[in-house]
Amino acid sequence: MECRVLSVQSHVVRGYVGNKSACFPLQVLGFEVDSINSVQFSNHTGYGHWKGQVLNADELQVLYEGLRLNQLMQYDYILTGYSRDESFLQRVVDMIQELRNINPKLVYVCDPVMGDHGSMYVPEVLLPVYKEKVVPIADILTPNQFEAELLTGRKITSEQDALEVMAELHDAGPHTVVITSSDLPSPRGPEYLVALGSQRTVCEDGSVRTQCVRMDVPREDAVFVGTGDLFAALLLAWTHTHPKDLKTACEKTVSTMHHVIKRTMAYARTVAVERRPTAAELELRMIQSKADIEGPSIVVEAQLI
Repeated sequence: MECRVLSVQSHVVRGYVGNKSACFPLQVLGFEVDSINSVQFSNHTGYGHWKGQVLNADELQVLYEGLRLNQLMQYDYILTGYSRDESFLQRVVDMIQELRNINPKLVYVCDPVMGDHGSMYVPEVLLPVYKEKVVPIADILTPNQFEAELLTGRKITSEQDALEVMAELHDAGPHTVVITSSDLPSPRGPEYLVALGSQRTVCEDGSVRTQCVRMDVPREDAVFVGTGDLFAALLLAWTHTHPKDLKTACEKTVSTMHHVIKRTMAYARTVAVERRPTAAELELRMIQSKADIEGPSIVVEAQLI
């Protein structure tokens, strides 16, 4: 059956970030994707210059009203990413609640894009909106370590801390939480970073089962943009296929990420001989990775913890 996603994220004319990073893999995997661009920039902000526009809440409402007037309101998933305006984010929350009234089975996948490495790159006023309004209605949440700490007010210094933070986020609303990257040491050494996930499912007898996983992901010595957006889209797709098997969904998601990043890095090295690759050279090689997106070979295994 047709499965339709509404993706509300940033957009760039050139490169792969936000909707440009999320829509193609979802379409390759068989989803119909409708997109609303929270911002429209010439390129991502990791370049020396960028130009563009930011959609405000009133402009979002105009687009949404067009969908409503034509009765184009039936969605199976909504996916949200980067937003930097409080009223815009609040309007997104209202939209999700309206869409869920139409389809009570609507699944909301939220990438709470707020910052990384100890600093926020969106206005701080968005944090209480995420904590009080967004997280309680989300089904799947994909923060990085810093964002998970912001949402719970707790520091993560160990794997046990991470498990407790994910449990707290479960209690707030989402049944699936994946911390997409962390500063925790990997047992495989410093050339790996650690990602962790937790999923609560209700069994037939009414009991609740929690599955927790850890993934040790090979690092690359470069800064990639759009990977978080790609991760959230892939996790949406693979949890749709494996709704009660977080281990398999994470393995397919992270393995696809690995293939895309390796291909991107290989390309960058061929054009940036004896120097650091530029932001343009490190744009994700998305189109070239179509086969890996469709059927990823598992190169990163998730460990049950």
